[in-house]
Amino acid sequence: MKKYERVEINPNIMFGKPVIKNTRITVEQILRKLAGGMTIAEIIADHPHLTREDILIAQEFAADFLADEQIAFG
Repeated sequence: MKKYERVEINPNIMFGKPVIKNTRITVEQILRKLAGGMTIAEIIADHPHLTREDILIAQEFAADFLADEQIAFG
């Protein structure tokens, strides 16, 4: 998997979930806000320390992570 400079995984931060570095904002939170219909501008308004690039990197990180996953269908 590609190395993401803006994404950090640390067991001491948010239970080891991937977060945007130097924040406690998880990749999951960003994806859920986007899935709920929020725009990048609205997310930044809620979290002014995030950048447009942070949000795009969260999406790219999730896509790459899922590309490496094996999925079992029942």
